[in-house]
Amino acid sequence: MSDSELHIDRRSRVALHQQLYDRIRSAIEAGVLKPGERLASARSLAAQLDVARGTIDAAFSRLAGEGYVVTRGPRGTLVAPDFRKARLSPRTVAVRANAPASPGAPLPLQLGLPSLDLFPRKLWARLAAREARMLAGASLAYPDPQGLAALRSAVAAYLAVSRGITASPDDILITAGYQGALNFAVTLALDPGDPVWFEEPGYRIARTALLARGLKLAPVPVDGEGLMVGDGIRRCPGARLAVVTPAHQSPLGVTLSLPRRQALLDWAQTRDAWILEDDYDSEFHYSGHKPPALKSIDAMDRVFYAGSFSKTLFPGLRLGYLVVPRRFGAQAALLCQQGDRGHSVLDQAVAAAFLAEGHFARHLRRMRLAYRARRDALSDALRRQFGDRVIIAPGPGGLHTLAYFNNLPDDAAAAARAASLGLQPVPLSALFIGPAVRQGLLMSFTNVAEKDAPAIVRRLARALE
Repeated sequence: MSDSELHIDRRSRVALHQQLYDRIRSAIEAGVLKPGERLASARSLAAQLDVARGTIDAAFSRLAGEGYVVTRGPRGTLVAPDFRKARLSPRTVAVRANAPASPGAPLPLQLGLPSLDLFPRKLWARLAAREARMLAGASLAYPDPQGLAALRSAVAAYLAVSRGITASPDDILITAGYQGALNFAVTLALDPGDPVWFEEPGYRIARTALLARGLKLAPVPVDGEGLMVGDGIRRCPGARLAVVTPAHQSPLGVTLSLPRRQALLDWAQTRDAWILEDDYDSEFHYSGHKPPALKSIDAMDRVFYAGSFSKTLFPGLRLGYLVVPRRFGAQAALLCQQGDRGHSVLDQAVAAAFLAEGHFARHLRRMRLAYRARRDALSDALRRQFGDRVIIAPGPGGLHTLAYFNNLPDDAAAAARAASLGLQPVPLSALFIGPAVRQGLLMSFTNVAEKDAPAIVRRLARALE
C-alpha cells in the first residue's frame, strides 16, 4: 500500500489520526494489506505525509489494540499474521487493550469494569428519586462548571479520610471520568509538543489521549518498585509531566516504592515539572497496608490527583474528579467556564448523597470482600488448569490478574483467539510503546462469579491451545 493510498484530507473535520486509522483498517479488511505484511515505519509515514510522529503512533496504537496489527520490535509493525482467522462477529469485539467492548453485557475477563451484578441499584434508584424530588427551580439552570458544591465537599472529605489528601472543595474539579481529568491537567500544565514521562508498559487510553494532544511520550520502564525514576531522568531529563499509577501500576500491579515516590517529587520540584497521579483503583487493596496517595506527601504541590467513580460505582455515571495544585486555581476555574459548562446536577447530587451518607464506604467494604474472593477463584482455576505452565503475577490489590504462560510467543494472537470464544483478555504486549519485553494476558475478575471461574478458564485453555 503506497503512501498515495494513505492520503489525508487536511480540510476534513475528521482528525488526522482517525483518517489514518480508517484507511489502514479498511485496507487490512479488504485484503489490500495481507496478513504478515510489514507496514511502513511511523517515522517514514510521518515524513511522507508531513504529519507529526504522534499522529502516526496514535493510529498504530489503536490498530494494535484492536488486533489489526502487531509490533515485532526490529521487524517493525505487521498486519496481524492470523487476522483472517481471528476475525470476529460485530457483536464480539476484537482485542481492545484497556478499552470497553461494544455496549451490552460485559464479556468474561473484560478490563475496565467494576462488578455490575453487585452494584446496589435499588439503593441508587431510591436516592435518585429523592434527589430529583428535592431539585429546586434554580437547580435546573446551568450547573456550577467546577462541579456541584455538595459533591466537591463530599470528595474532599473522602480523600482526607481515605487517602490522606488535604484539599478544599475549591481545589477540586468534577470531570467526565479520568479522561476528563487528564485533559484538564494537560491543558493547564503543558504546551503542544512537550515531552511526558509515561510508564512502560502503561494505560493505553491515557497514551492515546496524550498522543492525540500532540505531546511527545518518553516511555520509562517499570520494575518491582514501580516507575524507574532514574531511568526517566537519563532518558528524558526535560519532561514537563510524569503520568503515573502509584498505588497499583497499570497494568503490572506493582506499588511505587517510597524512595521512588520521593525521587519523583524531587525531580518535579527541581525541574519545575508536574505529576499526574492516576489513583484509579486504590480502594481495592486486599493484603497489607494500603499504600498512601502520592499527593498525600506532596509538600511542594506538584501533583495533579485524578480519581474516578468508574471503577468504584459504574462507568456509565461518567464522573471523576481532579485535585488541582493551587497555583492553577484561577486558571482551572476559567477553563471550566470555557469548557463544557459542567455535568448533570441530578447525577452529581446522587453521587454526593451516596458519599456523604456513608453508602460509598459500605459499598467499598462489600466490594473488597467480593473482589478478593473472585480474584482468588480465578487464580485458583488458572493454577488447576495450567499447573506449572502459568505464573500469576503477585499483587496486593487491583481489579485484574496478570498471567504469564509458558510457550506463549504471541499474546495478541492468543487474545484474539480467546475473543472468538467470547472472552476478552488483553495482551500485555499491546501496552508497550516500544518492543514488548514480556508476553502475558491481563484478565479482570470483577464480573467473574466464583462458580463460573473454572468454566471460563477451560474456555481460555481452548484458545491457548
